[in-house]
Amino acid sequence: MDDCDVIGEEEVKEIREALEGNNLASAAEKIQGYINQVDHVTLNIAVTGESGSGKSTFVNAFRGVGDDETDSAPTGVVETTVEPKCYPHPKYPNVQVWDLPGTGTPNFRADEYLQKVGFERYDFFIIIASERFKVSNVELAREIQKMKKRFYFVRSKIDDNIRAEKRKKNFDQDKTLNQIREDCIKGLQTNGVESPVVFLISSFDLGYYDFPLLEETMERELPKHKRNILLLSLPNLTLEINNKKKETCQECECTLEFLF
Repeated sequence: MDDCDVIGEEEVKEIREALEGNNLASAAEKIQGYINQVDHVTLNIAVTGESGSGKSTFVNAFRGVGDDETDSAPTGVVETTVEPKCYPHPKYPNVQVWDLPGTGTPNFRADEYLQKVGFERYDFFIIIASERFKVSNVELAREIQKMKKRFYFVRSKIDDNIRAEKRKKNFDQDKTLNQIREDCIKGLQTNGVESPVVFLISSFDLGYYDFPLLEETMERELPKHKRNILLLSLPNLTLEINNKKKETCQECECTLEFLF
């Protein structure tokens, strides 16, 4: 069993021994402890980027919420986020997506920014840009890397680029997407980011482009107990994600059957 599971083989063994020895009080205490741990596992996802990059729209799309719903993150051409704001997933409130203030101000310092937004609370960061990634994005990535946390580069508003390119007679979608990706990667490498991976995304069409790949990457790189709650909250965009959700539910059912 995964070292990061909330309940491991040793805990299962202790509960089984308590039950077999008719020590129901001890078994009940251990079971309750397990349930409390599961209930209190939270996944905190930080979404950051320059003003106007579409980060608030991404926060809403990730949670399956429209921009005009009551619990949506405010969106607009003017920066609307001045403090970190938590937006729990409507169905899985243990998954908390944080809309962070915009980066890229004239006096931006990545270390001060991360301290201000409460760096320690987040499991990983999603850095969003709607054009090329700027120096502020790179500085932020470097600082996050120093602190041993993961981050993902997301190039947003890809639907806008595709719509503009479609006007050309020789339009080729795959070629356009590859050019955008290579341009982003080249810019990041020029600024000292080694082997960057960039996910191309439209927040209005999550099923297209690279969002399914981003889902799989985030899920793969999380510890198992947090991976499970992320999986359950993800939009059902691919058969693979759907199958993994089923497996997660089956694992939970088996554990509960054993405990009760």
